[in-house]
Amino acid sequence: MILYRLRCSKGHEFESWFKDSKTYERQEKKSLIGCAVCGDAKVARAIMSPRIGKGGDKVEMEAASPQPQAPVPAPSAEQQKVAALARHMPKELRQALLKVRAEVEKNCEHVGDRFAEEARKIHYGESDKRGIYGETTDEEAAALTEEGIEFGRLPWIPRGN
Repeated sequence: MILYRLRCSKGHEFESWFKDSKTYERQEKKSLIGCAVCGDAKVARAIMSPRIGKGGDKVEMEAASPQPQAPVPAPSAEQQKVAALARHMPKELRQALLKVRAEVEKNCEHVGDRFAEEARKIHYGESDKRGIYGETTDEEAAALTEEGIEFGRLPWIPRGN
């Protein structure tokens, strides 16, 4: 088994285990590896800290990063929960949810963490009516419901394994 630190095209970093390096390369080539945070299929190996043993004592050495990276927020508890559920759900359900995700991404505008703000603007006529998707907290979702703003919540299944 081999552990790789991976980074998606949006900058999220996560770790994943593979049988061997050829297994990783085969899955990466077929875009079967998805970001554990956002599901992005554009994933590459990130710089890792090698673990070098010396005389029975384990010494960890940090590899130098070629350029400083902006910190990427860790996945929320909700994102981790959805990713864990996605790994254990029936194949047919997972495929159906991935189709829903693809349709939403194709037909709606991603507004990120500004979802509640954009939904209000659309509801009150301050912005053009259009399909949007993004992230919001449970508190913001409850406030939208109290204001009578219609929206739906979907389990956002990560792509890949």
